[in-house]
Amino acid sequence: MTQYAFYLDTTRCTGCKTCEIACKDFKDLPIDVAYRKVYDFEGGSWQDAGDGAYTTTAFVYHISMSCNHCDSPACVQVCPTGAMHKDAGTGLVFVDETKCIGCGYCHMACPYNAPKVDRAVGHSVKCDGCAERVAGGANPICVDACPLRALEFGTVEEMEKLGARANIAPLPADTFTNPNLYIKATGDARPTDTDEGMIVNQLEVI
Repeated sequence: MTQYAFYLDTTRCTGCKTCEIACKDFKDLPIDVAYRKVYDFEGGSWQDAGDGAYTTTAFVYHISMSCNHCDSPACVQVCPTGAMHKDAGTGLVFVDETKCIGCGYCHMACPYNAPKVDRAVGHSVKCDGCAERVAGGANPICVDACPLRALEFGTVEEMEKLGARANIAPLPADTFTNPNLYIKATGDARPTDTDEGMIVNQLEVI
């Protein structure tokens, strides 16, 4: 089986959200649904040296993330109907709309907040890796839209040559689901268990 994966270069990502908007436009998503979200993670402080000068430890970086099409997807494990499933040929995680009952277990279980129940259509929705584009030899729309070329997509063997499996804040430890997201970490990146920093655009990514 081929396993596809995303790669994110956080030294390039400026948090512009072009990837997010391109996805919403291509998938014709309503205003309250986003398959890709950009997390702004900030921290640090200013210190008065006592002589009128200040020093700072301030930092900021961005995480662009959709479904990570995990090796051990929590959404698939909790789905009571088998609607959430991992494709045997590509490793991408899909929702079978004919089986989904909209219970929301997938949304509650996913540590990356990827699936969401769209009440307007009556079932869960999520990133499918732009499977129709990939089948035709193209990249997911978010990858091609990125103006800084911070996103890439390919087989897991290709992506793991570019970065390490996602394991920086504000993401959970990669051991939970073995996400197929590989990251080149900026020098400001904090570990997953850090008590430094916070997501400062929380309302945008819920």
